[in-house]
Amino acid sequence: MTYSNEKLSEEKVFKDPVHRYVHVRDKLIWELIATKEFQRLRRIRQLGTTFVTFHGAEHSRFNHSLGVYEIIRRMIDDIFVDRPYWNPDERLLCLCSALLHDLGHGPFSHSFEKVFHLDHEDFTQSIILGETEVNSVLKKVSADFPKKVAEVIAKTYENKLVVSMISSQIDADRMDYLQRDAYYTGVSYGHFDMERILRVMRPQEDQVVIKSSGMHAVEDYIMSRYQMYWQVYFHPVTRSSEVILTKILHRAKKLYEKNFSFQTKPTHFYSIFNNEVTVSDYLKLDESVILYYFQAWQEEDDEILSDLCSRFCDRKLFKYVEFNPSEQMMELMELTQLFKKAGINPDYYLVVDSSSDLPYDFYRPGEEEERLPIHLLMPTGEIRELSRQSEIVDAISGKRRTDHKLYFPEDMINKLSSKSTVKKKIKELLDIK
Repeated sequence: MTYSNEKLSEEKVFKDPVHRYVHVRDKLIWELIATKEFQRLRRIRQLGTTFVTFHGAEHSRFNHSLGVYEIIRRMIDDIFVDRPYWNPDERLLCLCSALLHDLGHGPFSHSFEKVFHLDHEDFTQSIILGETEVNSVLKKVSADFPKKVAEVIAKTYENKLVVSMISSQIDADRMDYLQRDAYYTGVSYGHFDMERILRVMRPQEDQVVIKSSGMHAVEDYIMSRYQMYWQVYFHPVTRSSEVILTKILHRAKKLYEKNFSFQTKPTHFYSIFNNEVTVSDYLKLDESVILYYFQAWQEEDDEILSDLCSRFCDRKLFKYVEFNPSEQMMELMELTQLFKKAGINPDYYLVVDSSSDLPYDFYRPGEEEERLPIHLLMPTGEIRELSRQSEIVDAISGKRRTDHKLYFPEDMINKLSSKSTVKKKIKELLDIK
């Protein structure tokens, strides 16, 4: 028996609040879960700083990765068996790609990436292809198996059906995180009938399609995603904590470049600050490490770094007001000057943060970013793009919603002298009562 076909002597299960159980029979999957690179995902939160807004949102990338694996396992083992276009030889590749798709996420995920111009998908591929425990396990299948897994995650694998199962506008990744994030944040928006969607999924040559009888379940899924983005992922309080997090990292990097004498030296950040980060360095970073530095840096002599770290650790967040860039840029420039006069550094304490989401779209020839649309399988066998059949989806297709907010430390402004004309003007512009 080849390694790819080896099964555990007894099925292993993980108790899961979303899928009830995550089932593992393949020896390869069990060994991948046991690798140190995959176990590190226990120390990376799925939703970054969202726990400061929704206190239950403490779940990890480890949770989510197991959930995506379980959805793919059910698609393959329960729905796709013996169907046209499905090649059972791709089964293990799909399972491994699903399990490892988020392997390269860093601490506080997207906020961390933006500050240091990193890409978690690049690191995911580097971990899979590098000298790691994950790579060693994957190579037991074949010498080129790690490369195939990396290609699926990079969306360059030749079998587009496999890619679409893990990365499209209705994929296992989204179906898991919407439900999981709704469960842990305690909101009702992310719930949809996944059982129904799975039952009506069908493999086609280049992607998974949905039987037309399941269209309403897909409409519900898309609206769930829309609501989750605006009610949870883009929540203004969460964005305030992200603003402070990013400013801490910017400040630490700037101080390092100025040869500032840290009491707690940022040794884990050196390679990142120097743009020389290796996979080994990157894997040493998790949220417990970052929070250790934030806790320690509260005692640093630099007032800005110390204050920002205290704010993050003690949840003393920035306040916010709505901001319209096309109409209020002059006000922002005036506020910037007033902050400087008041001795409040606007680079760290006056921040415009923007959020944008496109709930559903279809590919338009000539555009840079190809979006694989959701297709319906009609009773006649014809394939039709979803928004051509659904009035609900058509109404939101291609419509990007963007929101801007201006963040500032109201407590610092209130501490300014009551006789200060600068304070009065700042409060007037920010509409602080």
